[in-house]
Amino acid sequence: MKRCTSVLLAGLVTLAMTMTAGADEGPADVVSSRINKVTVYSDRARVTRSADVGLRPGVAIFAFKKLPGWVDDGSVRVALSKGAAGRIVDVRVKRDYLARTTDAEFAKAEAAVQTLAAEAAALNDELKVLDAQAKQIAAIRAFSLEKVSKDTVLGNVAVEGYAKVVGFVSRSLRETAKARREVQARRVKLTPELAARQRKLAELKKLTQLEETAVFVTVEGAGNGAASIELTYMLPGATWEPTHELRSAKARPDSAEVTSFAVVTQATGEDWEGAEIAFATQSSQESIRIPELEALTLGDTATATRIIKSRISSFNRAQQAFQGQNRMWNKLQHRSMTTRHEQMYEQNFHLLQTVQTKTVQIFRSLQNRGTTVHFKGQGRPTVRADGQSVRLRIGKSKLKATQKIVAAPEQSLNAARTLAMVNSTPQPLLPGKVALYQDGAFLGMTDLDFIAEGESFALFLGVADQLKLTRVLDKKHSSIVRRTRTRMKVSYLVTVENLSDAPTTLKLADRVPVSQNREIRIDRVKIEPGVSPDSKGLVHWSLAMAPREKRTFRIAYRIEYPPSLVLRTRRASERRRHPAAPAPAADVRLHEKIKSLESML
Repeated sequence: MKRCTSVLLAGLVTLAMTMTAGADEGPADVVSSRINKVTVYSDRARVTRSADVGLRPGVAIFAFKKLPGWVDDGSVRVALSKGAAGRIVDVRVKRDYLARTTDAEFAKAEAAVQTLAAEAAALNDELKVLDAQAKQIAAIRAFSLEKVSKDTVLGNVAVEGYAKVVGFVSRSLRETAKARREVQARRVKLTPELAARQRKLAELKKLTQLEETAVFVTVEGAGNGAASIELTYMLPGATWEPTHELRSAKARPDSAEVTSFAVVTQATGEDWEGAEIAFATQSSQESIRIPELEALTLGDTATATRIIKSRISSFNRAQQAFQGQNRMWNKLQHRSMTTRHEQMYEQNFHLLQTVQTKTVQIFRSLQNRGTTVHFKGQGRPTVRADGQSVRLRIGKSKLKATQKIVAAPEQSLNAARTLAMVNSTPQPLLPGKVALYQDGAFLGMTDLDFIAEGESFALFLGVADQLKLTRVLDKKHSSIVRRTRTRMKVSYLVTVENLSDAPTTLKLADRVPVSQNREIRIDRVKIEPGVSPDSKGLVHWSLAMAPREKRTFRIAYRIEYPPSLVLRTRRASERRRHPAAPAPAADVRLHEKIKSLESML
């Protein structure tokens, strides 16, 4: 593809959002364009279309038509291929409704509905007439029966006259019933046709609220020649989220393969067929002007630094149009869509919004830490505008790894097999789900936080079931004495047993409480085998366990605190259950630990 130079449209593009049919652009050549580039953000996509055109001396207008009605006007950019014998002199964005009440098709549909509705009303009237006729015949029959009864009493029965009455009533009832059946049959035949016409009219009425966008590009040619016009715009309805795969092998414990993917979902109203797709974590909600720094005044409550940003108000209109029109647009593009496909589209659309909400928050947190990342998708798949997710690979690398077993019996009595790595790639690893594989077997899913370049991290691979862990309170060496201040002696026994016939190495962790409250004192710390806790009270042992070996460790300390602390902790727990309760203090976990220990001693 020819290299293109962008033409910045600020001050050049005239945005004419005309909603009437009579807008005259002059003679325009409607171009056939294709989507060849897409950049997906957390809540929108930037689409680039290209069209091959022929230039000639003088002014020519080229039209990109039938674009979705939610194209963001403020994002429209146009470029002419480098070296083309011409220049862009004007760009106009217009929107029009797909149908109007004055259109011939609409008038025809409306007339058809009115005709059928009048015919249905006439049939209903005919049924009412027949019902009234049937009631009259029934009245005649009742009158004749009453008269026959009276004539019988008087002995003045005219058999011939009565027979005529019976014949008249019978014929009338048959004729009325036959006429009623015929009218009902005509009404049954008419009802689905009327319903179909009404549905078509309703769809046309919806089209009167459904917009499409057209971009008119005016080019002044300097000579004859071929050129390519690139049209770029943003529109809502697209999002993506990062996911990863981690594959390792027991035979190669010193390395792991990490593959990152972008899962893209879009309902923009346009299919992306064979386009080059890129992904960005940066926010596209604001256009950044020249940054300006104000004076940094210590103690000033105003913001110290200010970056002037202009929110693109035109995208708000695009977002509203997308929310209100995308379902109808999708239905119009796929007229053969069944009810099942409509339901699938609704489910996909709901999932898209859910993923978008989550991704916007994640990418915003990355931007707050001053990080934005761009990825290029590998391959050129087709991404339909039906909300179905498509996964593209955006990175793959081998990382140095170390397989370790870690155990923290206070948290879990299962030792964990982990893979410790360093992100040596030139790109950070984004937050997302990680599918874990070892020797080709799927181990499960885990979550990954943001991992910067050069940052170390570890992932859970599974349970080291060859190790048995216990952690129990040794009540023989634990006690509580209640005086002016309560003194509690605590002693825990931790055991680690290697159940396998092979040696195993692991890192065992435990902890000693650390007080941030002056009224709580922790002393007489005793750890066997002897190691010293760090500033956070954490204790670590690096163990090499022989086959079938069992080891025991002891963590002991004394806690001294006022007797009222446990009562206050209970009351605080009750208050926190109330929705308006204040946030717990920083050392609330220690208070809860003391309360729990008191209940055990």
